[in-house]
Amino acid sequence: MSLTVRSVAVFCGSRMGDKPVYRQTAELAGKTLAEKNIRLIYGGGANGLMGVVADAVIKSGGAVTGVIPEFLKTRERMHDQVSELIVTDSMHARKQIMFAQADAFWILPGGFGTFDETMEILTWKQLGQHKKPILLVNVDGWGDAMVAMLDTAVSQGFASAEARALIQVVPDISAALACSVVSDQVHDLPMSAL
Repeated sequence: MSLTVRSVAVFCGSRMGDKPVYRQTAELAGKTLAEKNIRLIYGGGANGLMGVVADAVIKSGGAVTGVIPEFLKTRERMHDQVSELIVTDSMHARKQIMFAQADAFWILPGGFGTFDETMEILTWKQLGQHKKPILLVNVDGWGDAMVAMLDTAVSQGFASAEARALIQVVPDISAALACSVVSDQVHDLPMSAL
């Protein structure tokens, strides 16, 4: 049996990237979440694709929870129109809150921060800390190198095929939405266990 997803954490860039399709995908992600009455959980910034996703949710009448560390409030330009803004004392606390509030995770184009968030949430799943869907939206092949890195870890004996299967690669937002289903049997361990 599955439950309707009520919230999705979106990991993506605080920059726009070089291709217009990245912005278009971020806009579609936000619009889709709002239309499906799914709360956006994200990094709280107004810049880059992060800001685009949040703006699209807000413009479409949806709910947004931003989570940002105190030291990034000015560097990433904190979004002042979100429904809820949580300011944390560290990056790790930010990720813990995003994890706790999300029913699924969508990885959109991004840089080092996006890679960090992806690897941490994937590692937590590998260690049995959650069973939430992790979807890498590989728009225009932006994530090919990350997927290749994961596959290489398996082929070189550093990860199992079962661990690699814990993250799904999808081509677009509609596929991410279709795969964002969580089991009613999911029982996440407390964040203190991490």
